[in-house]
Amino acid sequence: MSRPDDDRADAYDATPFLPHDGGLEAYRRAAEGCRGCPLYENATRTVFGKGDAAARIVLVGEQPGDQEDRKGEPFVGPAGRLLDRALEEAGIDRGAAYVTNAVKHFKFIVAGRGKRRIHKAPSLREVSACRPWMHAELDLVRPEVVVALGATAGKALLGSSFRVTRDRGSVIPMPGSDDERCVVATVHPSAVLRADDRASAYAGLVCDLKVVARVLDGRA
Repeated sequence: MSRPDDDRADAYDATPFLPHDGGLEAYRRAAEGCRGCPLYENATRTVFGKGDAAARIVLVGEQPGDQEDRKGEPFVGPAGRLLDRALEEAGIDRGAAYVTNAVKHFKFIVAGRGKRRIHKAPSLREVSACRPWMHAELDLVRPEVVVALGATAGKALLGSSFRVTRDRGSVIPMPGSDDERCVVATVHPSAVLRADDRASAYAGLVCDLKVVARVLDGRA
């Protein structure tokens, strides 16, 4: 039986909305009109990736959060600030990276009198629908390393068998890639913010990102 939030679209697929050619800016403009799944209906805007178009590293998260949805940029909220700090500590320049999400619209529920928007994890069907955008970004940027931030990003990149606890910190060849591109997975920065032992969780994130730094330096 399908879930209620999966019954609102006849087809979950962003492919018809992708441009036939052009660079990242053409894809960003096209993504603004994406109707590949129902998530666009309640989100403020499409949040496409941002950063160096020739980056050696692409960071992939789950989906935009509340602040990202309002500002139209990925990782600009509390999780983004924590990620910036962890990247700096690991020796990675975020300014030279490209940052995006597996899903380009904010999925949420409204809670409380203040109508605060609470993050809700995207369904597998929604992740699959949005995957063509992520693949297009990776094909255009052609990074050496892709960092999967959390389970949703890991599954979008590596398949449903991916497990953060088992696969994090490992250098994994990118499935279907015709070059030497690899994936390194770690936890999502928001998981660090929710952790009971935040210091330990943060140290683990930095440790995984140092693996990425070694790959970029040719030492892994």
